[in-house]
This record gives sequence, structure tokens and C-alpha cells, in this order.
Amino acid sequence: MAMQEELDQFIRNQVWSLVLRPSNHLIIGTKWLFRNKVDEQGNVVRNKARLVAKGYNQEEGIDYDETFAPVARIEAIRLLLAFARFMNFKLYQMDVKCALLNGLIQEELFVQQPPSFEDFEKFDHVFKLHKALYGLKQAPRAWYERLSKFLIENGYDRGSIDTTLFIKRYLNDLIVVQIYVDDIIFGATNEALCKNFAKEMQGEFKMSMMGELKYFLGLQIKQSEEEIFINQERYTYDMLKKFDVMKLKSNSTPMSPSTKLDLDEKGKDVDQKLYRDADFVGSRTNRESTSGTCQFLRRMLVSWSSKKQNSVALSTAEAEYVSLGSYCAQIL
Repeated sequence: MAMQEELDQFIRNQVWSLVLRPSNHLIIGTKWLFRNKVDEQGNVVRNKARLVAKGYNQEEGIDYDETFAPVARIEAIRLLLAFARFMNFKLYQMDVKCALLNGLIQEELFVQQPPSFEDFEKFDHVFKLHKALYGLKQAPRAWYERLSKFLIENGYDRGSIDTTLFIKRYLNDLIVVQIYVDDIIFGATNEALCKNFAKEMQGEFKMSMMGELKYFLGLQIKQSEEEIFINQERYTYDMLKKFDVMKLKSNSTPMSPSTKLDLDEKGKDVDQKLYRDADFVGSRTNRESTSGTCQFLRRMLVSWSSKKQNSVALSTAEAEYVSLGSYCAQIL
């Protein structure tokens, strides 16, 4: 049923048309992907089937040109949450159904008939694409261009730094829209603007209104009249489960804070990004320091980082100067 629902979306969006197999074009394969969509508690709420193109067969300059599509950073989402709290308005979420199928493509592309849904009376036929298909290298960019063009034509201003952010002003009120592929977060100082935006979007795209923003990019969000609370309980649980920590006994202090770690020449390589702390010449092997930065909007923490510096600092002042440079770059 999920597979048939996906193909019905193709028909409604006029994604493709069945044509005779051309002799002078690459025919891109297709395959099915399946996954369970879950809510903020990890409960399965929907079974999804998605038909994707085997885009790794595409040839640059023939089947595609530009592929870049901007994606919102997690810091931008936190900043929007902080701004919403500061301006005292709620954030809502919409989901675009089969978002990438709305993107128009300029290239002439052909794909095989979907597995298990071939037309055996027209077995020598293939589908000619009119719109983007998941898996194509240009699909995210095509969708972003279609969506951004629609918003700009409707009076929204695109951000100059964050190009996934769109703002529209009505006299003393404003509405803010943040795009993350097929998820849209929005909020306004006037509730009527939110209703108008939802009506505009649903008039152009097949969308589902998900209500108040509760779960996004691993963040569990609770909005109240006075505060916005964020936690990553589910994300933390998934990480503990991934690294088999759930089987271990708990300890308030797993290791003495004064312990010095040396390079284990014979040991297995470890992803260093998993273990962070800021310091001066903390690495005993190459004497490099670690920068630690935090950025706030008023009293609200919106981003942070911990990263080993590229050069060896000769003093704590120099290490702090390098760290300050990283901090200012993030602020900008």
C-alpha cells in the first residue's frame, strides 16, 4: 500500500510519462527504499516506501550540471527558537509530501519502470522524467529552486547569510520561515499570518500541517507561554544504544579528571570528534590546544563547539586569541 501511495503521488505531480526506450540515452535504474517514520517518543507512526533513482549512474555535464542546495544548520534552528521566545510567538511545522518530486529538471532523463510495478504489455518502455526523482544528483537543488521561487514571488525576502531563511513583513508584524529540505518551520508575531502562510503553501504543494513544533533534527521541543524547553532524550538514548553503553554499569565519575592520555600506537583508531574538552596544549603528542566556544542570544545558548586548533599556541593568550577568532567567525 505504501508503494502504491508513492506511485500515486507521481501521477498527481505529473513526475513522468511512459515512452518507448530511446537508443541514444542512458536509462537510469530505480529501486525501492523502506523505512518507519517515528514520533518524538520513537513510536512508529507511518510506514514509508520511496522509489529512488540510482543516481550514481549519472554523468556530469550530460545528466546533470549544478547539484548544490543550501541546507539549514542546526545552529540556525536553535537561533530561530531563541528568536521566537524573544519575540514571544510560537513555531509551527509543515511537511511537504514527496518534496523533491516538485522540482523541475532541465535535463532529458529516462528511468526504468519501478520494480514490481512494470507494465508487461509495454516492457520496452521507460519513464521520461519531467520533475526530479529522489536519488538524482540535481533533485535537492531543483526542489530548493522551485520552493524559493514560489516564496519570493509571494513577497518573502531570502536571507543573505542563511539562504534557507525567508522573512515577510506586514506593517509592524513579520513571519519567519525556515526550510530544511522537505520540512518547513514557521512562526509569526500575528497568528493570522501563520494561517495565511499555511493556506498559500497547501494551495501550491501537497502538504500536511503538523501543528506546533515538537520534534526536529533530533531536538525534542516544548513551547510554553514563558519558555521554550529543548532536550535530546531520544537522541541521547540512540547514542548510548549505538555504542553499547546501555549494558554498562553507571558511575558518577568514570575517570579521574587529572588523568593524562597518551597516543596508543597499537590501538584501534577512534573518531576524535566523539571525545571533546577545551584546553591549552592538552595534546601530549603534538602540543596542540583545543578551542571551546559558546554563542548566546541574550541568555539563550544557540550554538557551541569544541575543536582542536590547527597550530601550536606558545601561550594561553595565543590559544585564547585563536579561540576568539573561531568564536567571531561563528557569530558572523
